[in-house]
Amino acid sequence: MKVMVTGSAGFIGYHLAERLLARGDRVVGVDNLNDYYDVSLKQARLERLAKHAGFDFRRLDIADRAAMDGLFAEHRFDAVVNLAAQAGVRYSLKNPQAYVDANVTGFLNILEGVRHTQPQAHLVYASTSSVYGLNTAMPFAETQTADHPVSFYAATKRANELMAHSYAHLFGLKCTGLRFFTVYGPWGRPDMALFLFTKAMLEGKPINLFNEGRMIRDFTYVDDIVEGVMRIADHPATPDAAWSGEKPNPGTSPAPWRVYNIGNNQRIELMRYVRAIEAELGMKAQLNLMPMQAGDVEATEADTTALSQAVGFKPATPVEEGVARFVRWYRDFYRAGG
Repeated sequence: MKVMVTGSAGFIGYHLAERLLARGDRVVGVDNLNDYYDVSLKQARLERLAKHAGFDFRRLDIADRAAMDGLFAEHRFDAVVNLAAQAGVRYSLKNPQAYVDANVTGFLNILEGVRHTQPQAHLVYASTSSVYGLNTAMPFAETQTADHPVSFYAATKRANELMAHSYAHLFGLKCTGLRFFTVYGPWGRPDMALFLFTKAMLEGKPINLFNEGRMIRDFTYVDDIVEGVMRIADHPATPDAAWSGEKPNPGTSPAPWRVYNIGNNQRIELMRYVRAIEAELGMKAQLNLMPMQAGDVEATEADTTALSQAVGFKPATPVEEGVARFVRWYRDFYRAGG
């Protein structure tokens, strides 16, 4: 296939592009290389992708309508995977405009590009477990509503799901949203907990645990996320013939539109995550217990039944194994701690 991957210099985008290229697909990678975090890490990912003959990188901002129109006019894609976004819950409290630019305007440009030039393509886009917001009925399932976000980041990702639905309904675009649950692994972002914890521990500094460490997350290893994305990309959304307007299913539609959870289907206490880092590093963490942060939720857990039924896959990498792989990558990449 020929696939556009936006955010190809990012954490998940890099891993997805590697897998697609490894199976022989051609990948057009798009990224604006912004400085939200260390650009040299993004460049290192791109250097690895550039070793593949099938990789074509374009430094573009998806919020740039003219540039995206030109890219869509130049290529014919079998699938478009949008992983470009302004990420981070806490940063959305400081700079909400960045989330509108990347997550709303940028996504609209992608919808318009597919609509006008690639109507045959399957549009797959990243959403987030954060859309479940104030919902506390776990595990979270796509059949539950997701209309009470507690961060602006989550609101923009929920907006993506609704925007995609309108285009699927109006224009017949095949659109699938993937709600990622706390992704971690090698080449991860420096603002993510695993990266922050590992770096601080190797530097002999304390780690900040919000909600005094009583957080629960459905930690999902990046390889499992990528496997799910690839299987879904090969499985275009179709209308749900059983959908009823009297009892609407929030996860399906009479239009070719779907949303799926991709998570490990486990509630992992944050301290288990910390203990896994300690075990791999061979040292104890200094804990700095902090209050709950605005925009955070206490717990997440994914119901992955719909994903399993659709493509026969369910993430299953144990957190101890995934954390160990990250720590080994971190030590090698940064030559840190032996």
